Amino acid sequence: QIHLVESGGGLVQTGGSLRLSCVVSGGTFSNYAMGWFRQAPGMERQFVAIINWVGDHTTYADPVVGRFTITRDNAKSTLVLEMNSLGPEDTAVYSCAASRKYYSAYDYAYDHWGQGIQVTVSS
Repeated sequence: QIHLVESGGGLVQTGGSLRLSCVVSGGTFSNYAMGWFRQAPGMERQFVAIINWVGDHTTYADPVVGRFTITRDNAKSTLVLEMNSLGPEDTAVYSCAASRKYYSAYDYAYDHWGQGIQVTVSS
């Protein structure tokens, strides 16, 4: 019933920054723990970062610790991923996901997914 729409992807050079947004509609945003996942060519989908319902707890995957920041604005029903110091290894399709019940790094815990946004980091 809810819809998630990502935006902000694109092409950046190594060392650059990018800001991804995910706007949620059709439901109460604060009812959902949220996560960002990514999938690179030839690779399985990978957990990136998660944030709880209130936004006072976050967890990051090891490859992005210290470089990425996940935030949420419940007043705007928006999830954000700030990405800094990007490298080619960050190239992937990034998707936001919503879980009504779980704060989880596992993709199967999520009920709803966005369409995915391409992030390409050039050498």
